[in-house]
Amino acid sequence: MAVYIDPPLWPAHGTVFSHLISDTSLTELHAFAAGAGITERAFDVDHYDVPARRYHELVRLGAREVDCGTLVRLLIASGLRVPAKRRPERIRKSLLQRWEQTLPDASGLGHDLLDRWSEPHRRYHSAEHLLEVLEALDLLFTEDDDAGTRRYARLAAWFHDAVYAGRAGEDEEASAALAESALAPFLDRPAEVPRLVLLTASHAPGRGDRAGELLCDADLAVLGRPPAAYRRYVAAVREEYAHVSDADFARGRSAVIGRLLNLDPLYRTAEGRSLWAATAQQNLEGELTSLR
Repeated sequence: MAVYIDPPLWPAHGTVFSHLISDTSLTELHAFAAGAGITERAFDVDHYDVPARRYHELVRLGAREVDCGTLVRLLIASGLRVPAKRRPERIRKSLLQRWEQTLPDASGLGHDLLDRWSEPHRRYHSAEHLLEVLEALDLLFTEDDDAGTRRYARLAAWFHDAVYAGRAGEDEEASAALAESALAPFLDRPAEVPRLVLLTASHAPGRGDRAGELLCDADLAVLGRPPAAYRRYVAAVREEYAHVSDADFARGRSAVIGRLLNLDPLYRTAEGRSLWAATAQQNLEGELTSLR
């Protein structure tokens, strides 16, 4: 566990800048930056930009000096690096294009939803998560899924965490209520999206509920990430609960993992099981062991 800094070689605003990263978690990085008096405005997705005049001071405070190439390799290995295509401006553009393809008569609603997903308190339940769920749906759809099933599953993805305050159950209910009121003028079955949104509280759709199975599996696709990316997900969740003590977080997180491990099966679609089940099992069991 360490914070690293590369030489001040990157020109901007009349000076040169260093990059400050963590090889473990953004929580650690933010804590170091706050202790050093670095403003939050200096944070850029996965690192802090710090001017040359702060370099030696940050080294004295504990940042480890590495060359630029080593810093990039450490960031990639940590699972915390955000590729260019995952940066907020790219994600927003991609999501708005997807919204226009799903509900072209309601462009204003798409912008409003994306503003919700971009709220500053979100660390995991963010626009990036929304894009990942939509991309996971693309992987799960088969030629047997008709246009209606696909459309309702995608709309439910947009709404499933549209309201997020870290209150399990209540957030899903509020998101479902938002979907019901917002989509009523546009859909033949306006109750379908709220119904699907509520399923993400339990991730236990009924047998044969194809749209529900698709949405729940896509929402849980994160559990099947490679280990480094899974650690990034866990770190982001921890950030959303930064106000909770380590002991209380460990208890609550252990309960969540236990519930997920008890889902039989965890993924309801054959496609989801093939893509993510084995890795998800390893990730969940490994995290549960570490929490104990």
